Amino acid sequence: MALLLALGWLPSGAHGQSLIDPATFRGPAADRRAYRVGDVLTVYVSETSRARSQAGTDTDRGTDIGIGLHSPSTTYDANFAAKGKTAGAAETRRIGELRAQLSVRVTDVEPNGLLRVSGGQTLLVNGEQQRINLSGVVRPEDIAAGNIVWSSRLAEADVSLAGVGIVSEAQRRGLVSRIFRWLGLL
Repeated sequence: MALLLALGWLPSGAHGQSLIDPATFRGPAADRRAYRVGDVLTVYVSETSRARSQAGTDTDRGTDIGIGLHSPSTTYDANFAAKGKTAGAAETRRIGELRAQLSVRVTDVEPNGLLRVSGGQTLLVNGEQQRINLSGVVRPEDIAAGNIVWSSRLAEADVSLAGVGIVSEAQRRGLVSRIFRWLGLL
């Protein structure tokens, strides 16, 4: 044993008790799900958001003014009426959907065992660069046997998708249009 230690074959902390560090060892039949800082797991992102806002107004006003002047020989009557009716309606709808598979890394293990994860992925499709970022907190029991977790199981989830390129630039308003909009002319 002393010879093995002298040759450096045993870790100094093992003191001849074991060839395996129990803090980091996982047996061949052990669970392979992420559980410590640096471990990688796959997140299936399936997010759909729908929003709808609706407003309506309906007003009806009327004013009648009448003046009359009577004398023994003539009668003068003057009437004034003003009526106004306004009705308006507005509706806004927005639907967003994001589906992706993303590998993230465990960045922290909280004292209660929750895993803080974070990661990103960049895709380049026909000159359009899209970046997906994801971060959140996952419970170890929500990680499936294949080391997979659904995005709906992440607490404090922050999922973002941003694109840069031909398509996103085409969606931007032109300079003249933006100036007119800023001036309130559009």
